[in-house]
Amino acid sequence: MLEIYAGKNALKTIQEQGFKQELFTNFLGASGGPKWFILFGLDKYLFGDFFKNRSAELNLIGSSAGAFRAAALTQNDPVQAIERLAYTYANTVYSAKPSPQEISKQAVFIVDQLFAENGTNEIINNNVFKAHFLVAKCNGLTSFDNKIMQGAGLINSMLLNKIDRRLLGKQYQRYIFQHPNSNLIIKDPYNFSNVYETLTPDNIKSALLASGSIPMVMSGIKDIKGSKNGTYRDGGIIDYHFDFSLSSNRSDKQRTSKRSPENGTTESRHELTLYPHFSSEPKAGWFDKSSSRKVLASSYENTVLLAPSEKFIQSLPYGKIPDRTDFTKLDAPTRIKYWLKVLEETDKLAECFNEFVIKQDITKIKAFQP
Repeated sequence: MLEIYAGKNALKTIQEQGFKQELFTNFLGASGGPKWFILFGLDKYLFGDFFKNRSAELNLIGSSAGAFRAAALTQNDPVQAIERLAYTYANTVYSAKPSPQEISKQAVFIVDQLFAENGTNEIINNNVFKAHFLVAKCNGLTSFDNKIMQGAGLINSMLLNKIDRRLLGKQYQRYIFQHPNSNLIIKDPYNFSNVYETLTPDNIKSALLASGSIPMVMSGIKDIKGSKNGTYRDGGIIDYHFDFSLSSNRSDKQRTSKRSPENGTTESRHELTLYPHFSSEPKAGWFDKSSSRKVLASSYENTVLLAPSEKFIQSLPYGKIPDRTDFTKLDAPTRIKYWLKVLEETDKLAECFNEFVIKQDITKIKAFQP
């Protein structure tokens, strides 16, 4: 039902010390819209049980849907917050042909429901579970909301990415909106420019909305307070499923974009990343979704990836994970019934992971091989 993969350093550490929550310092959440519903049961178990009594900090890093999960899981009652997010999103209904403005307006409603009365303060003041939202600042034609101009910019992005992922840096800049006391550093082998901004009550909702603002589908977020003026969009443009490594050495922050993971001195096989994901084959960026490009093994050396098995996916209604095309392929009542059933079924993945943790059957972990 649940497959577990580990990079070489992570696997060695677990073989030596067992599988325990203390080994993890980072938690990743990928883009993918409603695909994250397949992880709902795991999220509830991980933050309602596995990490429940944790005292050491855990960095939660997410782009798009992963950022929304990070915003939920860093609140005082993470299980209640992730349930609010899941059920609000699952019950979302649009008109037959929604405009970007309509979809963006609904996103604002989802964020407001997610944050409830005190979510902002709870996230910012949580010194154990620290939220980080990844956002792409757009340059050139991609910064326009006009669909013709934006579309031309995106076609150019696709071509640049096909030549070399590094060339996307001409059009996009990675912004990391992070907890006020975060020391996290993204060590990117592709040398995207990283800008670290502190989450505040004035920018947290805008940063989260930006992280989920899908190009052509939603309006870009303009001029986030405290950040450089411009258009900010979906973090998945650069970081769809991630192709970087993580460090928590504050002194590296200013030079991180010039250093490769191989040259870093702060990597430790005891500083692991837990990554529940809907696929065992992550893609680096949004423009890699249909490409054969694989992530680098070096980016996942310290990562444990949890993914549903193909057999479990086939057992779901329609034999697939929910995705955004369900909005157009299914009528609203059918889609909502399907999505709610998936949310219910994902408790089985949590039960499977709990059994693994109790039995400590390390032999079930597979070596991660991109």
